[in-house]
Amino acid sequence: MSITEKIKQKALELGFDLVGITDAAAVDAEQAKLLAEWLDCGCAGEMDYMHRNFRKRIHPSELMKNAHSIICVGLNYTPQKIKTNSQNSAAIGKVANYAQYEDYHPFIKKQLFKLADFIKSLTKENLKFKICVDSAPLAERAIAARAGLGFIGKNHTLINPEIGSQILLGEIITTLKLEIDEPIKNSCCDCDKCITSCPTGALSADGKFDATKCISYLTIEYKGRIVSELTGKIGNHIFGCDECIMACPYQKNAPVCKNKEFKFHSNRANLDLQKILDLSEDEFKIRFADSAFERLGIERLKRNAKICLENLQKKK
Repeated sequence: MSITEKIKQKALELGFDLVGITDAAAVDAEQAKLLAEWLDCGCAGEMDYMHRNFRKRIHPSELMKNAHSIICVGLNYTPQKIKTNSQNSAAIGKVANYAQYEDYHPFIKKQLFKLADFIKSLTKENLKFKICVDSAPLAERAIAARAGLGFIGKNHTLINPEIGSQILLGEIITTLKLEIDEPIKNSCCDCDKCITSCPTGALSADGKFDATKCISYLTIEYKGRIVSELTGKIGNHIFGCDECIMACPYQKNAPVCKNKEFKFHSNRANLDLQKILDLSEDEFKIRFADSAFERLGIERLKRNAKICLENLQKKK
């Protein structure tokens, strides 16, 4: 078994569902152009961090001197279906599936450090590693697609034909030279279900994505007062939105997350909106410790809860 095969086997043993390897070359020129145009037209909204370190984002080798390979991993986060109490009359806010788990950043980093230690044990080379999980300036979907983990769909997520697009990504950039994988073919074909499912029109038929209209952006990234033209379209999405993901045919028969170490919190799936509005700061910290909600903070969560409650009341 080659060192590349041993690394892939270990990644799967550590609980990842996907693993692929690519080189540290710059991302495809077309992908870089699309990213630059997306930023220039203001579609990133208040996500100023997307504008920083643009060259590093598209040139992985600039994140580490003498980098040769990038090991890309994917973790399926499709949750088990939760039975809801039909007798519960409380107004409920929907939560994006990934936020129903523990914060994935430290979880994936911990597993990638274990993988890096394993790689060190395989060779006497003086290797260097850089662990990346979302926060590093890296065009990770483009890199993951090049490593064969999936293809970038019309909903702008990475889609794997076997496990869908509820995939959390992580990377190890290393000076070790490894065998690289081939990309898989884009298979969206003529399907536009993700586009038509978007409540706010953030996705368009010409392939553009306007994050400033996206419910995930509005409820998580945006810090200000959401304009009335969009509040009604948010519905009861209190944190994030999975509409374009769940509309994807590849997601229809996707397997559920099999990693038992990745903690799932069923009480975060559907939130009682009134109870959220009544939460104290201390209660918020306790209930949402070690979660994606921590970054959002209690004030924006309450902002979202108020919008959801108003939308549900209008339906009555």
